[in-house]
Amino acid sequence: MPKTKPTIRIQNIVASAALNQRINLGKIVQKFPFAEYSPRVFPGLVFRLKKPKTATLIFETGKMVCTGAKSEKEAVQAVNKVTKELRSHGIPLPNKPEVKIQNVVASVELNGEIDLENVVYKLQRVMYEPEQFPGAVYRMDDPKVVFLIFSAGKLVCVGAKREGDVYEAVGKLQKTLEEKELIFYP
Repeated sequence: MPKTKPTIRIQNIVASAALNQRINLGKIVQKFPFAEYSPRVFPGLVFRLKKPKTATLIFETGKMVCTGAKSEKEAVQAVNKVTKELRSHGIPLPNKPEVKIQNVVASVELNGEIDLENVVYKLQRVMYEPEQFPGAVYRMDDPKVVFLIFSAGKLVCVGAKREGDVYEAVGKLQKTLEEKELIFYP
């Protein structure tokens, strides 16, 4: 059991979706003037929602990438809302989008000081170059995530495929830091 409870905040969920059909992006721009589309600059159209506050990239191939969601549920809701909006404005989309979570990004506060100098020696798969970057990069195998670890006890966790993986990975890392006496609580 960790000595203090970490504060974990999901900052961003990236989800991909496939409609399994081609989409006419020009038609979407005609129906939705707020949609951002500059094919010379980028091949995707940006479709922003206010609620949930997300941006969904839509490609002619029928592939979509949704960013900005704060939960897996919100990411799925956003993709479904975008497809519903498109359908309601005459864009033919007979297929239900297949949504897959690609990346969960979380910020974490462990409420203690971390001895980064010794993290390099006591943990495996760690990179720490203080002249280049103030944090250590730690790659965890199970669950497969990457942490940025800062001496002030703050972490950034990236690469998770589920929110649950973030909580599991943080718990595992905090336990390891405590066992190896690499974190000190005030």
